[in-house]
This record gives sequence, C-alpha cells and structure tokens, in this order.
Amino acid sequence: MTRETAGDPRPSHAQTDQPETESSDAELEDLSRQDRSLVRRNEVPSARLVHEIVRQRGIEELERPFWSLTWSAIGAGFVIGLSPYAMAIIALKLGDAPLAPVWTSLGYALGFVLVIAGRMQLFTESTVTAFLPALTTPCVSNTLRTLRLWAIVFGGNLIGTFLFGLFIQFDLAHQAEIAAEVQHHSAMAIGHYMKAPFALGIPAGFMLAALVWSMTNLKGQEIFIIVAVTWMMAMANIAHSVVGSAEMWVVMLNGTITPTEGIFGFLLPAALGNLVGGAGLFAFLAHAQVKPEIEASHDGAADREER
Repeated sequence: MTRETAGDPRPSHAQTDQPETESSDAELEDLSRQDRSLVRRNEVPSARLVHEIVRQRGIEELERPFWSLTWSAIGAGFVIGLSPYAMAIIALKLGDAPLAPVWTSLGYALGFVLVIAGRMQLFTESTVTAFLPALTTPCVSNTLRTLRLWAIVFGGNLIGTFLFGLFIQFDLAHQAEIAAEVQHHSAMAIGHYMKAPFALGIPAGFMLAALVWSMTNLKGQEIFIIVAVTWMMAMANIAHSVVGSAEMWVVMLNGTITPTEGIFGFLLPAALGNLVGGAGLFAFLAHAQVKPEIEASHDGAADREER
C-alpha cells in the first residue's frame, strides 16, 4: 500500500504541480479564453526542449543503417556543389556590377537550402546533432557511434563532391562558360582557405551548428535562417569543409593543386576546424546551459522512485 492510499498527508506530484498551474492561469486571467489560447500556442520552446529535439534527431541519425547514411551523404555532397555552381552563374550575369561580390555570395546558400530541406546527411550538421547524445549520456558506445556516423557521412560527402568535380571537369552540362567560372572561383577560394584552413574552419562549424540549433524554434521560417547564415559565411570567406571539398576537387582535377596540397593543405585542417567549431564549441555551450536542469530532473525522478 502506498503512502497516499494509506492516508499520507503528503501531496502527490500532480498535486504539487497544481499551484504553479493556477498561478500561471492567474497571470492570464485578464485575457479572454481565445487570447489565453493564443499565448500558449505561441510560447517559445525552452532551451531544454530545443536540446531534447536536437538530441532525438541525433539519436535517429546514429541508428540509421550504413547504406542509408552513405547514399544520403553522397547525395548531399553532390547537391552542395550547387553552391559554387550558383555563385559562378551569378558572377557571370553580374560581371563588374556594383556589389557583385555581395550578390554572388548569395548563391552559396542554394546547396545548403536543398541539402537541409531534403534532410540529406551533411558532415557539419552532424557535428552538433550526433554529438549531443554522447554529451548527454557519455559512454564508450555513444562515442563510437558518433565517430562511426562522422566517418560515414564525411566519406560519403567527399564522394559526392568528387562526382561534382568530375561534372565540372568534363563539362557534362555543356556550358563551358559556367564550368570555367566554377574553376576560376574554386581556385580563388581554395587559395584563400589554404592560408589558414583550421582557423577559417572554426567559425564555419560554429555557424552551421548554430543554424541547426536555431531552426528548431523557427518553424516555417527555416529557409530565411539558412540563407542568412550561409550568405554571411560566403561573404566572410570562411572554410566549410564539404563545400570546400567540391572546390578542392575542381582545382585538383584540372591540375591547379596536387592531391597532397588539397587534402593536407586544406581538407583535413578545415574539417578539424569545423569539428572544433561545431562540436567543440557550440555543442558544448548548448549542452552546458541545460545540463543542470537535466541533472535536477534525473535527481527528482530518482527521489520519486525511492518514495
């Protein structure tokens, strides 16, 4: 027999929550029923709820089969190549027009919009989604699952961007002017990234992780935040390892740089910078703000079980 059924005067958990609910309702008593309903419908999810939504998405990704992850990552790699492709098209159309670099940078967003809207697997997105489960429940199993996903997705992304590089190298669209502009733009971009690939990769990883986190609270407005963040990334000339790998393959295939220069002088340092910015900085900060609440919730649940 429980304490409550035995006549224990201590209120139940539901009863202890009642005053808080009544207090909340009292704050809205001056509003009509319709207005109160609007207030509740438009409440912004708490940081802890956002954390849980992103964490659950990460768990879903970690549990996907190998080939599902691989094909999704390959598709994302090829589609992300549309970012430099769109930039080349805009640059050709604008020529030397005022603010041409600003509007050309807008094309950078295209690949990201399509990849994120299509729920394809992009390495820099997974730096926060796949890492949160390991942060929340640290153990060898979760760490290995996270590393497995990163390896599969990054490898698949590189295959996809390599296919994009072949597409440009052999001008499979039969648009020589655009292909030449993609090659020119890619050579300029890689030359810039190779000056400090790791340092330039950190803000790119941080911004993409912040984008993933913010989209949870921006239902119906996702395209605007995707465009805003990636447009700023392009104008800042920071190094996104997957888009950069598409540009790297383009200039590597036409002989501008060697494989050693591309892989060790750009790709690996930039990818590490993305990891530091996404998982090492943003994911840790995002988790730290809700960790005390999670621990308090677990302690409360343990106390109720003991009773």
